[in-house]
Amino acid sequence: MTISQTISDFVTLAIKSGGWMELDRIYLQNRVLALIGEDVMEETVQQEAASSLILMDKLVEKAIENQVIGETMAEREQFEAQLMDFLTPPPSVVNAFFAQHYANEPKEATDYFFALSKQNDYIKTRRIAKNIVFPVHTEYGELEITINLSKPEKDPKEIAAEGKSVQVDYPKCMLCLENEGYQGRSNYPARANHRIIRMNLDNEAWGFQYSPYAYYNEHSIFLSLTHRPMKINKQTFTRLLQIVEVMPHYFVGSNADLPIVGGSILSHDHYQGGRHEFAMAKAVIEKEFALTGFSDVTAGIVKWPMSVIRLQAKDKQKLALASAYILTQWRNYSDPSVMIRAFSKDGTPHHTVTPIARKKGAFFEMDLVLRDNNVSEEHPDGIFHPHKEVQHIKKENIGLIEVMGLAVLPPRLAPELKEVAKYLLDQPNQMAAYHQTWADELKATHLNLTDENVEAILHEAVGHIFAEVLAHAGVFKRDTEGKAAFQTFIDQL
Repeated sequence: MTISQTISDFVTLAIKSGGWMELDRIYLQNRVLALIGEDVMEETVQQEAASSLILMDKLVEKAIENQVIGETMAEREQFEAQLMDFLTPPPSVVNAFFAQHYANEPKEATDYFFALSKQNDYIKTRRIAKNIVFPVHTEYGELEITINLSKPEKDPKEIAAEGKSVQVDYPKCMLCLENEGYQGRSNYPARANHRIIRMNLDNEAWGFQYSPYAYYNEHSIFLSLTHRPMKINKQTFTRLLQIVEVMPHYFVGSNADLPIVGGSILSHDHYQGGRHEFAMAKAVIEKEFALTGFSDVTAGIVKWPMSVIRLQAKDKQKLALASAYILTQWRNYSDPSVMIRAFSKDGTPHHTVTPIARKKGAFFEMDLVLRDNNVSEEHPDGIFHPHKEVQHIKKENIGLIEVMGLAVLPPRLAPELKEVAKYLLDQPNQMAAYHQTWADELKATHLNLTDENVEAILHEAVGHIFAEVLAHAGVFKRDTEGKAAFQTFIDQL
């Protein structure tokens, strides 16, 4: 295929996206022609276009060949986003299309926006496909394990360029509205093809977008259009319930608003949602209880390694009030017998929740995961954080996604587990020393290790360590003492 035919096919997709008309074809072809460093558009035929990603690759290769761009990942990504911007209608048009589809059905609107975000390469589908993903069955249901390989490592040229780049405060963070259409720079991702759906939540301006590096189906981000810190309060619960009311096919949740137990971006108020059912959502209520003053709200303790209270009601306002009531009680609750302290001596607060909302038929549902970010001499990283003995697998914060039963594990594990497998099979290896104790335990308990079964055994073992990680993050342990302590807290509700 000639480069002119590639341009023609690419422009066909741009017109189909809805941001342009057939009248714009020659204009678009000439803009793309100039962008990739070519001068002449040869004769072409109009035909069924290939995949947008294949066409993008060919155009980028020609631009590199013509020395329009360099070969660093940052330059390539900026150029790719600039090209894919042609396949993306302006924000006003995307929002208008979304509203038109929504008038038919909420799912139709998200289907439209999700398909657009994949076609224009805002959602990095090819990189996401590199992640190692496997399920592991546990007593809490089927946990999902992901070894995150989607974000590419920076090469030395990029690191050097970042060191020389001018530090600017624009956009303020990765979630700000100013990212929409932003060209990017050596130390900041390209966002020319990025679009945000505008929403009104509790009389505030919010936005809805997809995550470029999704961990599950239709991984979404709901963000305040005001740059302000994360905060869990009654308004949080109200907004979460509003989101599942307008998008009943999605769940939505928030990371906690404290360090250690919170997410990676505490500086910008945002939630995460999507069209996926996590193991925690499938977990059963193992004990119901009455909530004082909320006779029409069903409450119960969820069978889960972390400490979870599930609330259900038909009235979303009452559910928000009940959630706020539990949060207030938890924020002020201490039980030194199980190392739970609401405040430090200097008044620093340590308690919050990770909330998750869903719509189940006529009922609204809210899971409140109790969180505590205290540290101790024995557990300097956090008492209710992955303990030292499991940090060879997971030492990062346990955020919203992990809480629900999907492990996001670091990329180092991909090569490291291969070396552990070699060790288990008594083959020459370079296994990291911090895996030694674990590997020896596996050797002792699995006497028939072979080339055929070693990977499955390792995957299962990683999954059970993740269940242990969640148990470490649980404030009330699932032993006799912990269950009694949880009941004492429930009794005061």
